[in-house]
Amino acid sequence: MTDVHPNLRAWLDQLNALVAEQKARGVEATPAMVRDSLAGLTATFVTRAPNIADVRDIRVATGDGDVPARVYDPSPGESKPVMLFFHGGGHMAGSVAVYDPIACKLAATSGHLVVSVDYRLAPEAPYPAGLNDCLNVTRQIWALLSHHDYGFERRLTLTGDSGGATYAATVSHMLAREPGLNLKSQILIYPSLDYTMDHPSITEHGEGYLLEKNRIGWYFDHYFQGEEDRRKASPIHMEVPDGMPATLVITAGYCPLHDEGVAYALRLQAAGVSCELRDYPDMIHAFLNLEDLVPEACADTYRAIGDFVNRGQSVS
Repeated sequence: MTDVHPNLRAWLDQLNALVAEQKARGVEATPAMVRDSLAGLTATFVTRAPNIADVRDIRVATGDGDVPARVYDPSPGESKPVMLFFHGGGHMAGSVAVYDPIACKLAATSGHLVVSVDYRLAPEAPYPAGLNDCLNVTRQIWALLSHHDYGFERRLTLTGDSGGATYAATVSHMLAREPGLNLKSQILIYPSLDYTMDHPSITEHGEGYLLEKNRIGWYFDHYFQGEEDRRKASPIHMEVPDGMPATLVITAGYCPLHDEGVAYALRLQAAGVSCELRDYPDMIHAFLNLEDLVPEACADTYRAIGDFVNRGQSVS
């Protein structure tokens, strides 16, 4: 197996020493702590973002209340396809603001109109609140963009990383046959796809690589606060409907979610869905949030995403 990237190895050694020291002092994670951690991590290592010509904050009215969103238009006045982006963070952390530089890069490299969704977070808003926000925004996307006078083509891509990829995949399964939506593709970046945590990499890479097995379970326990069927809620166990969009799955070799990403891609391929799997064997989970440590891998990832959505075919 390829060794973890040396820049990540050096950083992980420092991180793991800090984690061990905190455990020895009996420090326990809180939602506020993990939110601050993801925000600080991203601000520290994603330090360069392209200038997007038109960036606006809007609100999407739904039956569950307004959902904030941020729209990135790289070429105002021109019609372009649309990408809905659901940020990562274990359904507990992350925000439109935290992920702003990543959304900018998606808009710049894809040329798409990117709509980043500030869905509700657990534990304050448990399952299925965040998912419902993503569903509601997706269903309204064309009316929403028309209302705000954006130039767009009715070609939609759903994109997410980690827990945001869970939402992207779930929405794709639920709305693949939605009349008039024209869902063309989905992009899942080191996705969380199995709430049962039933794949080998969860254990094999479940300690010492930033995202840890115990933390994943902790996230899920804060998200599911009743007797919900976690298997039924997992995209990897959902029926693959007719009309499932072309899919790009991006995995990281040292990510505990690696194996479920691979298994999901194989399942879509077996069902006849056009699905490309792209693996970064020396990367860890959330490497896009660590860009200054691994700029080449991040640049390649954004390029692959841009190629995939604009060519409508596999990337090399």
